[in-house]
Amino acid sequence: MAASDPLVRLDLNNPVFQETLFSLQKAERHAAIDTLKKIRQLSWAQVYRDQGLKWEKITSIKTPPGIDAIYSLRITQSRRCTAWREGDFMRLLTVAPDHDSTYGKK
Repeated sequence: MAASDPLVRLDLNNPVFQETLFSLQKAERHAAIDTLKKIRQLSWAQVYRDQGLKWEKITSIKTPPGIDAIYSLRITQSRRCTAWREGDFMRLLTVAPDHDSTYGKK
C-alpha cells in the first residue's frame, strides 16, 4: 500500500453515533461492527470504490463550519450512517433509522 493512500482511521467518539450504534438490535449491531472492522482494513481509495459501502456525498444537508462535506455509507444491510473525512480519519456522526433519513428527507 502506498504511503499516499493510508488506511482509514476510525473516530467513533461522537455520542450520537455511539447511542444509535449501541441501541441497534444484536444482529444489526454485530453487522455494523463487522463493517467497521472491514473499513479499518481499507485505504481511502478502496472505501471510495467499495460497492458494498456505497460512500456517497450528501448534498441535501448543510455542513457545519469546518466540514467540507458529509457522506453516507452503508453500515448494515438496511442502515446507513453519516461521516466526514478529516485527513486519515473517518469521523462517524450518526446511524440513520432508515435509508431516507440519512439524506435529510422526511
